[in-house]
Amino acid sequence: MLRLTIIVVSYNVAPLLRNCLHSILAAASSSADWLAVDVVVVDNASPDKSAAMVAAEFPNVRLLASETNLGFTGGNNLALHTSGFSTQSVDFPQSPIPDFVLLLNPDTLLKADALGQMVAFLRDNPQVGAVGGHLFYGDGSFQHAAFHFPGLAQVALDLLPLAELPGIRRFLPTLLDSPFNGRYSAALWQGTNAFSVDFVLGAALMVRGEAIRQVGVLDDGYFMYCEEMDWCLRLQEAGWPVYALPTAHITHLEGQSSRQVRWDAFERLWRSRFRFYQKQRVHYSSGFLLRLRLLVRIGVWMRSALARRRFAQGRLSGQLLERELAAYRAIRRL
Repeated sequence: MLRLTIIVVSYNVAPLLRNCLHSILAAASSSADWLAVDVVVVDNASPDKSAAMVAAEFPNVRLLASETNLGFTGGNNLALHTSGFSTQSVDFPQSPIPDFVLLLNPDTLLKADALGQMVAFLRDNPQVGAVGGHLFYGDGSFQHAAFHFPGLAQVALDLLPLAELPGIRRFLPTLLDSPFNGRYSAALWQGTNAFSVDFVLGAALMVRGEAIRQVGVLDDGYFMYCEEMDWCLRLQEAGWPVYALPTAHITHLEGQSSRQVRWDAFERLWRSRFRFYQKQRVHYSSGFLLRLRLLVRIGVWMRSALARRRFAQGRLSGQLLERELAAYRAIRRL
C-alpha cells in the first residue's frame, strides 16, 4: 500500500480549515483500499482556537500546535521533519518515509478523485518529482496553478500600476494571462494530459518522498512565498521534473491568511522574491539583478505617488497611507 502524508499549515482560518479537513477525509476514504493517508495540521499559534477545533473534531489528524508563527515554510518543514525527512539530503532515519507528500493550503477543497489522481500520476511516472492540480476560485472560475520561473516582464506586470496608463489598460487583461506573465496556455488546462511546468503553487503541491530525500526540505530562509518556486527549481536541477495535472480539480479560496496582514504579506512577498533571484545566480545574472532593482524602484515610486493622490482625494486615510508607504520603503531597501 502506498503512503501519503498531507500537510496543512494554518493560521487563524478555523472555518476554512474545518472544511478543508472534511474534504481531505472524504477523498482519502475513496481510495483507502490502496492508499494510506496521514494528515498533519500545523497550527501557527492561531488566536481563533484552530488547534482546539482540530483536536476536538478530528482526533485522527496529527496536530502540531506551534507556540509561535513559523510561517508557511517553517510549518511545512516541522511536519516534514516529524514525517521522517531530515533538514539535509543525507543521514535519514531508517523508519519508512511517505511515498508522497502533499502540501495543501487550509483554504482548499479537494474535489472528487483529485487526491487519487495525483498519487496515481506520480505512481505511474516514477521519473516525475512533483505534480500540482487544477485550481479553481470559490465561484468556480479558473485559477492559474502553475507558472514559468519569473523574469522582468512578470515583475513589471505585477508591480507597475499599468491599469492607470490609458494606452496599456486595454491590453492589460491579455498581457496578464499570457506567457509574458508566466502563464501557461488555458488550452493545456482544458485538456486531460499532464504537462511539464516550471513550478506549481504550494497551495496544492504533491512531491515524491524519494525526491525530498534527495534535495532536502523547503528552504527555511523563506518565511512564506516563493518557497515552492525554489523547491521546484531544486527538484528539476536534481533531475526530477515537475508537472501539472488538469484533471485533478481543487477549489482554492486563495490568500485567506495573508489578507489578514496585507502589507506585511506584501513586504514578505518581495523579500522572498529578492531572496529567490539572489540565490539562483546560475539562472539570474548580476545584470538581471541590477535591472530588477531599477524596475522595483520605479514601481514603488509610481505606487507611492498614486497612494498620495488617493489620500489627497479623501479615498485613503492617513494611517493607511503611512502603512502602504512604509511597505514601499521597505521594498526599496531590499
